Amino acid sequence: MGSHKYQTGFGNYFSTEALPGALPEGQNNPQKVGLGLYAEQISGSAFTVPRAYNLRSWFYRIRPSVLQGEFRPMESAPPLYKSRPFPEATAPNALRWGPFAAPAESVDFLDGLRTIAGNGDSSGYRGCATHVYLANKAMGTRFFYNAD
Repeated sequence: MGSHKYQTGFGNYFSTEALPGALPEGQNNPQKVGLGLYAEQISGSAFTVPRAYNLRSWFYRIRPSVLQGEFRPMESAPPLYKSRPFPEATAPNALRWGPFAAPAESVDFLDGLRTIAGNGDSSGYRGCATHVYLANKAMGTRFFYNAD
């Protein structure tokens, strides 16, 4: 047998640390976490669940998950990708689209997005949109982030 120690059982609480002293003793969210880490909690249950049934995980991270730069619009935002409000009315009937023509130039996922239907207004948190995409080029150093 190896020297592995397995943590067994459902509904149990476990802890592990990469370096000794990384986890706070006797508390979850101290004002100052050891080793200069940031404390974050991920909840896996609704806020209405009784405390005894809460499912959560505490993470002590090198950098906070909210560490990010400022959001800015894409410089190459394709004109075929649309957002709120949708001035064009979309019929509520079942619709069907033929395939779109392949572009002459190479496009990645972001440049290949095309909005085909939408309703509502995202500033009011109501509505939806339907998009299709065509991509014939890798994303390279670009990425897509959904902050819903």
